[in-house]
Amino acid sequence: MGFRNLNMKKKINIKEKSQQFKVWQKQPRQVKPMSQEEHECLNCHDHYTGNFCPRCGQSANTDRFSMKVAAENFADAYGMGERGMFRTMRELILRPGYLILDYLRGMRVSYFAPFKMFFLLFAISVFVTHGLNIKGKALYDEHQTETVLQGMNEGSTAEEAVTTETDTLENDNESARLSERTKTIMYNAIEKMEHFEKRFPSIVMLLVLMLISGMLFFFFRHCPNIPDLRYSEFFIALLYTTNMYTIYSIVFDFFCLSNLSALSIFLTLIPLKQMSGYSWRRTTMKTVAAALIMFTALVLSLLLVIFCTVLLVKKFG
Repeated sequence: MGFRNLNMKKKINIKEKSQQFKVWQKQPRQVKPMSQEEHECLNCHDHYTGNFCPRCGQSANTDRFSMKVAAENFADAYGMGERGMFRTMRELILRPGYLILDYLRGMRVSYFAPFKMFFLLFAISVFVTHGLNIKGKALYDEHQTETVLQGMNEGSTAEEAVTTETDTLENDNESARLSERTKTIMYNAIEKMEHFEKRFPSIVMLLVLMLISGMLFFFFRHCPNIPDLRYSEFFIALLYTTNMYTIYSIVFDFFCLSNLSALSIFLTLIPLKQMSGYSWRRTTMKTVAAALIMFTALVLSLLLVIFCTVLLVKKFG
């Protein structure tokens, strides 16, 4: 009986802790109360009441220099010390959707700016994937894509030479030459896109994010929590969601757990569900529907580009 009662108590405690965590998740961040004590600013020596000096803005909690202050200054040198970078990262892991709701409803000073966070996390992820991890090596071959494209171009050149010879022997087979010319143009276009992506990876990521957010917005624009949701607001929400995904990816990539890093994409359903107020079922269905429509649109666009390329090659050679 004693063992049974102990198990019952543990279950009750876990249930209570779970309920407390859910209540904490939904509560907006509590701003520090205003101090009623009179302070003398250590910077400008002005006397005031409150948390910050109204003359120069220095905090009333300024104390002697310590290792904690040194760490904060070091983080601030890289843009991570202001507006609670680490607090925002913590809440993106524990309550991402509710953080997004807080931010959209006006709590801007309490959280790290989404765009600044995006570029900082992207830079950190580049360092991690290029060798700043426990194995000390790049998680992928930088020259793999370049080698593949080079091989495709070389193969195309060789095939074109063979085709040219065959065409001469077979009275200039026009359809074969047209096909090879189209392949060459497509390979060159892919190579240019790869080059642009390598030079401006964060810009490419933002463009992709705009495309994804446009399709998802169609399904989430009348969500229960924000019935009059704007596209600009949803884009910020998806930017924070991307930041959350990047945090998980950095952690998994640091420990060289690439499979878990790829699977963490499914965690993006959490902020969408919390922010929108939909059930898990509706959130998943809307996300899958948006993904299918976007994939279909991309395939049709690619086929249209290929078709137009063939027509142009056929017309202008």
